[in-house]
Amino acid sequence: MENQLHALEIKLAQLIAISGKLRAENHQLRQDLAQAQSSNRQLGDKMDTAKARLEKLLDNLPDEAA
Repeated sequence: MENQLHALEIKLAQLIAISGKLRAENHQLRQDLAQAQSSNRQLGDKMDTAKARLEKLLDNLPDEAA
């Protein structure tokens, strides 16, 4: 009985340690995701700006003579 309790205590300690590691990893992954999403939004904004500038340049080009 004593050995079983000791084995259970060891398994519980391992479970707690693994749980802590997984929480820390999850937290890091959430931070990484938030940073990637922010970067993605910034790049999308830059692409929209570049698209608008190109469209404006194209509109200002003289028409080809037919």
